[in-house]
Amino acid sequence: MSLRIADIAPDFTAETTEGTISFHEWLGKDWGILFSHPKDYTPVCTTELGYMARLKPEFDKRGVKVIGLSVDPVDKHAGWAKDIAETQGMAPNFPMIGDPTLAISQLYDMLPASAGNSADGRTAADNQTVRNVYVIGPDKKIKLVISYPMTTGRNFDEVLRVVDSLQLTAKHRLATPVNWKPGDDVIIAGSVSNDEAKQLYPQGWKEPKPYIRIVPQPVLT
Repeated sequence: MSLRIADIAPDFTAETTEGTISFHEWLGKDWGILFSHPKDYTPVCTTELGYMARLKPEFDKRGVKVIGLSVDPVDKHAGWAKDIAETQGMAPNFPMIGDPTLAISQLYDMLPASAGNSADGRTAADNQTVRNVYVIGPDKKIKLVISYPMTTGRNFDEVLRVVDSLQLTAKHRLATPVNWKPGDDVIIAGSVSNDEAKQLYPQGWKEPKPYIRIVPQPVLT
């Protein structure tokens, strides 16, 4: 079954570049980002891993743990990390999962059961659907899923923006409008009645339509 927003992120035990982990235990009470790769030594993924390494301090500030996955064994990840450092200026500074049996890729429905149980002999094209980003909340539920084609590099600045929106709206009964950035106005959630909204926002709100109630963004903490 395909994973959807609000599903529990499947738990697993795996070998990573930082040792064996149990995924849910590793996440603890933090937010998490799991992003996957169809094979080591692929060009687009090389650029992505280097950029995520540079951006990781921003996720750290937000209490978000980052973990990558590639279908190749962990021992291959070390050599790839050297290439990433050489070409992108920074090696991965987060754990990278090895998935040589394809078990996690299949658990997350990125590959079908018919793909077998070995990465040996498979190409990046065979694994092209292993190009997902999952944002997972402290409740272990999936908050975001994005799937990318192999030819399009991921926009991790956008993932960071979405994390800001998710964390804001998890604390406040709000929604963020199109192209929202931290500091922009926000929308009172439809689940909030006008009577409740008057208590939450005694200063009032802008209302171009009864179903669009706009207020300044509360301070992100």
